[in-house]
Amino acid sequence: MTHTGVRVRAVYPGSFDPFTPGHANVVNRARGLFDEVIVLVAVNGTKHPTINEQERAAAVRAILPVEWTSVTVVAWSGLTSAYCRSHDVGVIVRGVRNTTDLQAECQLAAMNQSLGVPTVFLPARPELAAVSSTAVRALGPLPPSTRP
Repeated sequence: MTHTGVRVRAVYPGSFDPFTPGHANVVNRARGLFDEVIVLVAVNGTKHPTINEQERAAAVRAILPVEWTSVTVVAWSGLTSAYCRSHDVGVIVRGVRNTTDLQAECQLAAMNQSLGVPTVFLPARPELAAVSSTAVRALGPLPPSTRP
């Protein structure tokens, strides 16, 4: 945060199809670590979301509490590191649910580090570790008790 007088902005990228309680938990914890958190609703060429990134961004905005004023939601179709460089964002935040996630995320983090943007990993809360966007799409919406 601003201990040194420098504001630290973080970006939390993902396809968020849909945005899960685990995603909301990562955003909430990132709010405590950084001055501003940008949820970057991204296009991922390997995924085929049910709705476009603008609609997904609107859905994420609707889920996040309005009092989370340090959080913004943006749709983006380029590289995360390009967004960071062009918008003065200092760090990428990624949530990890398990060791499989961590392996894949470490490869992305190494690439982004080589492009000048470090990554911070936030492990999932144990009760949210099994919840994936794929599972939510298959099973339907989660009960309100698992929301932010």
